[in-house]
Amino acid sequence: MGSAVTSNHSATGGAPALVPYDEVLRGYEPVLGLETHVELGTRSKMFCSCATTFGAEPNTQVCPVCLALPGALPVVNGKAVESAIRLGLALNCSIAEWCRFARKNYFYPDMPKNYQISQYDEPLCYDGHLDVTVDTPDGPREFRIGIERVHMEEDTGKTSHVGGATGRIHGADYSIVDYNRAGIPLLEIVTKPIEHTGELAPLVARAYVTELRDLVRALGISDVRMEEGSLRCDVNVSLMPRGSTEWGTRTETKNVNSLRSVERAVRHEIERQGGVLAAGGRVVQETRHFQENTGTTVAGRSKEEAQDYRYFPDPDLVPVAPDRAWVEQLRAGLPELPAAKRRRVKAEWNLTDKELRDLVNADAIDLVEQTVAAGAPPAEARKWWLNELSRRATEKGTELAELPITPAQVARVVALVAEGALTNKLARQVVDGVLAGEGEPDEVVEARGLRVVNDDSALGEAVDQAIAANADVAEKVRNGKIAAVGALVGAVMKATRGQADAGRARQLILERLGVQG
Repeated sequence: MGSAVTSNHSATGGAPALVPYDEVLRGYEPVLGLETHVELGTRSKMFCSCATTFGAEPNTQVCPVCLALPGALPVVNGKAVESAIRLGLALNCSIAEWCRFARKNYFYPDMPKNYQISQYDEPLCYDGHLDVTVDTPDGPREFRIGIERVHMEEDTGKTSHVGGATGRIHGADYSIVDYNRAGIPLLEIVTKPIEHTGELAPLVARAYVTELRDLVRALGISDVRMEEGSLRCDVNVSLMPRGSTEWGTRTETKNVNSLRSVERAVRHEIERQGGVLAAGGRVVQETRHFQENTGTTVAGRSKEEAQDYRYFPDPDLVPVAPDRAWVEQLRAGLPELPAAKRRRVKAEWNLTDKELRDLVNADAIDLVEQTVAAGAPPAEARKWWLNELSRRATEKGTELAELPITPAQVARVVALVAEGALTNKLARQVVDGVLAGEGEPDEVVEARGLRVVNDDSALGEAVDQAIAANADVAEKVRNGKIAAVGALVGAVMKATRGQADAGRARQLILERLGVQG
């Protein structure tokens, strides 16, 4: 492992100032590389039968294999191999007819073996691509991101540094290690160098990780929860002088754990490296860490080259040679992928580009589609998820899909409104009840007494009271000022706590006043 590097200072000392983004781009072309780790949702680990449940008590999901005790031998998880092949196919990769695992040697306290079982020069999937779209003021632009490889490996354990202000080892009182995560199956997806993105580089990086996340989710091989670490991205950035064909020195910002942070990390590294070069310094090849609170990166350690890891084939694992018929069977069984789904729903629901973009940005396509499948019209399903429920998710600081309401329940609320049993205002109260855990929509309606009052006997009393209490308004209506009837309808709605059928209340008021509506 290389020696520690604390900063990229200029030759004159001190940290160079950031250079404004647009100014950097006048002299340099960003070159990106994204290495994304997907933690698979298998029930057992990559090379043993230990459980993979997130959040279990520390060091309760371990065994001699994942703790690397003497004499313990690994066995490949077949489901993980299947998941890797399915992802490779979805990414338009070639699938190797023969590949093997290698030992990647380096010491960390959260690596019990002091090496990681990975794949080196013989990955399972290679040479693919993923198309992404970025919105620009001139319209959508598509970029084809080349995929270098998709390979299998195992995750490390988790080290926590206790004490100190930063949560890192420097200044900590002591460190503790949880090996539950050690050995969980990982897929690493490595892009080819991404060039010619210009000022859109941060947006392209975010769009790629977003599309990859949606693709993995559609395949059902991982929950891709970035906040829990089941999707993590290492962001490589370098600056190439305009007019040159030689890439600059890259840095690798490790374990960026949100889509927004991927975008921010790219932008900051462009500005930071621009500052280093403008000050006459040189960019050092190193790993860096993203700081969520400041949107900046800080230096970690010097970056190892492949030879520093001393890769060699793992002698305890047999090669993997996927049967061609099985690979084609997996290809035929792939679900509808996100790009194809977007094209289909746009046509089926007659969406504009903006309407589709709003659905994508809210991560609501699947939710709306399931609501439509449960009987709701597409326009109504979209309205509820993008307006009312999106607002609730924002208030709670959660994802839309994490709200405790199902598409079928939303569809039932839509149906109750369409039947005239609820007004939109009452429907929002029903949604409140469902979100609060009060039961199904019909149960909330009955328990809260929210059903619309539309029978004449019940409405008649409220109408008579409204007319009596607002005699001056009633007289205006009798004299031909029909618009004034709105105030009387409002009084009826207030008296019935918003449960009156406003249209029927208006009719009854006009009938009582002897006015033709």
